[in-house]
Amino acid sequence: MFTYIGLASRSRARMSIRTKKEVVCAILPPHYSPLSERATAFAPVNFALAKYWGKRNEELFLPVTDSFSVAVDAGTTTTVSQAQERDIILLNGNEVGEDQPFHSRLSAFLDLFRPSPLFFFSISTINTIPTAAGLASSASGFAALVLALNSFFGWNCTLEQLSVLARLGSGSASRSIYSGFVHWKKGEREDGMDSFAVPYKGWWEDLRFGIYMVSNEKKIIDSRTAMKRTVATSPLYSLWPENVKTTIDQIKEGLRLKDFSLFGSAVEQNALTMHATMFTSTPPICYWHKDSLETMKRIWKTREEGVNLYFTMDAGPNLKFLFLKSSEKEVIRLFPELSCLSLIP
Repeated sequence: MFTYIGLASRSRARMSIRTKKEVVCAILPPHYSPLSERATAFAPVNFALAKYWGKRNEELFLPVTDSFSVAVDAGTTTTVSQAQERDIILLNGNEVGEDQPFHSRLSAFLDLFRPSPLFFFSISTINTIPTAAGLASSASGFAALVLALNSFFGWNCTLEQLSVLARLGSGSASRSIYSGFVHWKKGEREDGMDSFAVPYKGWWEDLRFGIYMVSNEKKIIDSRTAMKRTVATSPLYSLWPENVKTTIDQIKEGLRLKDFSLFGSAVEQNALTMHATMFTSTPPICYWHKDSLETMKRIWKTREEGVNLYFTMDAGPNLKFLFLKSSEKEVIRLFPELSCLSLIP
C-alpha cells in the first residue's frame, strides 16, 4: 500500500472504512494530477467458471463467496483524457447522453477519482462484446477504466490495489485486471481490503471457449437487482456458498489433472445451481429464453453422443461453450453460429 499515513493510523482508518470513497482514499495518494494528455488500456472479458452471486456488503461490493474465472480475447479498450465543463462519454464511437443509465453509472464511478470537483473526464470506450447482455461487458469496462486511470494519473498501484478499485465499479471487474485463470478471494475484513483477485498459476492450451448468442438485447433485470433479490428470498441460497467452494476445488483439480469431464461438469453444474437460486426467488427471476433451453438440450444430447461439450451461463440468456481442441471441428459443425474465442494466458 502507499505509505502516506503511518501504519497505526492506516489500521484505524481501515477499520472505519464504510464507503467507496474511503476505500479510494486509503489506496491512492492524497493529491494527483494527469501525467499525460491521455491514456489507453485494455481489459479482457472474464468468463466466470465458479460464479460470483451475492454480496455481503452492498456498498463495497464484497462477495459472499470466492469466485474463479478465465480471460478470453474479447473485452474493452478505454481511453481517458480531461474534458472541459462536463463529462463526455463515448461508447463504441457514439456519445452517451447524460440522461442515460450508462452515463450516470460511469460518472458516479469517476466521482471517486476526480482530483477536484471541477475536473471532468472524456472517456472513450470500445466494447468487442455486447453491453448488458449477460456477457461480462461491465467487468471488462470498469477494469479497463481503472487501468487507464492508473496510467493517466501515474498512481503506480499494484495489481491487487487495482483489483480492489475495479471491484468498486463492478464486482466481476476485480477479475478482469488479469489475464489467464483468476481466483477472486472474498476476503474477511469489513473494509474489503483483502477482497481482490489474484492470478491462478495453471494453464490448459487445448481448452476452447465459444459464445452462443441467443439474444443481444438488454437484460430484463440488471444483475445487481437480481443478485440482491436472490440472496434475500431464495430458499436455496443457503446451499450456494458450499457449492462454490466445491466447484473451485473441482475446477482446480480438473486443471491439474487435465480432466475435462471433471472440469466441465463442475462449471456447468455451478451455472445451473446459480440459475436455480434465481428461479426460486420471490418473485422468480428467469433469464432463459426458449432458445437458451433448447441449446442446453442440444448440448446434453451432443455429450451423450460422445462429444465432450459443456456450457456455462451468467445473468443473461446467452451460453458460453467449453470444449477441447480435439472437439473443435465437430462442435463448430453442430453449432455453426458459435463465435469461438481464444484464452489469454
